[in-house]
Amino acid sequence: MALAPVRRVLPNGLTIIAARNRLIPAVSLAIGVNAGASADPDGATGSAALTARVLDKGTARYGADAIADELDGRGASLSVGAGRQQIVVSATCLVDDLAAVLPVACDVARAPSFPEVEVTTRRAELLTAIREAADDPGSVAVDALNAALYPHGHPQGRPVRGYAADVEGLTRAHLQAFHSRAFAPSAATVVIVGDLDADGLVDAVSAQMGDWTGPATAPAALSASPATTERRLVVRAMPDKSQADVAYGFVGLSRLDDDYYPALVMNNALGQYALGGRLGDSIRERQGMAYYVFSSLDAGLVAGPLMVRAGVAAENVQRTIDSIDAELRSVLTGGFTRAEVDDTKKYLIGSLPRQLETNGGIAGFLLSAEMFGLGIDHDTRLPERIARVTHEDVARVTRRLLDPARAVVVVAGPWTGPSA
Repeated sequence: MALAPVRRVLPNGLTIIAARNRLIPAVSLAIGVNAGASADPDGATGSAALTARVLDKGTARYGADAIADELDGRGASLSVGAGRQQIVVSATCLVDDLAAVLPVACDVARAPSFPEVEVTTRRAELLTAIREAADDPGSVAVDALNAALYPHGHPQGRPVRGYAADVEGLTRAHLQAFHSRAFAPSAATVVIVGDLDADGLVDAVSAQMGDWTGPATAPAALSASPATTERRLVVRAMPDKSQADVAYGFVGLSRLDDDYYPALVMNNALGQYALGGRLGDSIRERQGMAYYVFSSLDAGLVAGPLMVRAGVAAENVQRTIDSIDAELRSVLTGGFTRAEVDDTKKYLIGSLPRQLETNGGIAGFLLSAEMFGLGIDHDTRLPERIARVTHEDVARVTRRLLDPARAVVVVAGPWTGPSA
C-alpha cells in the first residue's frame, strides 16, 4: 500500500511531510537539518558531531531534567545523530503523548541552550570515541581509505567524528555559531508518521515550528572528487592487534547519478551482506579466509565511496586482496549472470516492505527521499526503477566502477606489507 504522504512548505521555508500509518498506535518524528559533518568549518572538524551530542541536553524552554521528565514517564524516546549530510533529531511516542513530546523535540532542534557543563562532558565523550576509533583496525582502515580517495581536506575524506586536535578546541561558542549558521527552517525537513490524520500531523508540527525564523547560511557546494587513475596500497601497521582489516575501494557515484540503480543492484550482487554475493561466497564460504567480507555503496550528494571490507588474520591479508582482485576481474570480464541480476532485483524489491514496517523506518525513508529530491511518491516508483535495471546496465556500471587497476587498498593491523 502506498504511503501517500502529505507535503507542505511553510512560509518560513520549513518542509513538513506527514503520513498516516494505522497499523501502529504510535508516532515517530524525524527532524533533519542540512548540517552534517560536511558543513564542519575547516579547522573545526567534529562540530556537527559535538553539536548533535549536546543538542538534547537543554533548550530555551526545557532544562535537561525537564526533557528527561517529559520523556521517561511516557516511555517516549528522543535521540540526535550526526551524519555526513544531516543532523537528525528523532523521537517516538504513543499517539496520546504527542502533544507533550512534540514541543520538546522541536525545541531541541531550534533552540538548544548548549549548557557549558554538557559541552565539557560530551566533548570528553567524543574525544574518547575518537581515541577508540584510532585503536580499532576497522575504523583506521576506513578512515585511511576515505582520506586517500578524497584528499586535500575534502569533507568526504574527513571522519564524521572529527579530528582530536580540532575537537579539543571546540567550545560552547563554536557550537552556538555552528547552530546559528546551519540550523534554520529553510534548511530543515520535519517528517512525522503515526496513527493520526496526516493533515492534522502537519498542523501539529506547524504550530510548533511555524514561527521559527532565521536564514541558514548555505553550505559551500561540495566538489566531486575525481576517480582514482592508478592503484595504491596504504598500510597502517598496528602490530599489537590480532586481526587485520582491509578496506578496498573506489570513488563511486552520487545518489542522483543515472547509474545509481544499476550500481545498487551490482553492489548487492557483489556482496552487500557478509554471507551473500560473490565476495562472501568466494572469500568467506569457499576459502574460509575472512571473519567478514562485504561491499557497500555510499551514494550521497556527491559521489561517495564504493568499498569492499574484510577482516582477516594477518597471514591471509595478501590472499584476501588477491581474491578480491580476482572476483572483480571475473565480473569485469564475464559479468554477473542474468540469474544473479534477476535474483538481486527480486530481493531488493521484496525487501522494501520490511524497510517500511515501522513508523521510524517510514520517517527515515521519507526524509532521505526529500533530501535527494526524489518526490513524495518515491515508495511507489522505487520498485519499478529497480525492476527496469537490465543485465546490460549492471555490466556497464561494473565496467565504470570496479577496475582493480584503479583501486585504493588499505590494510590496518598486524601486517607490514607484501613480502619481498
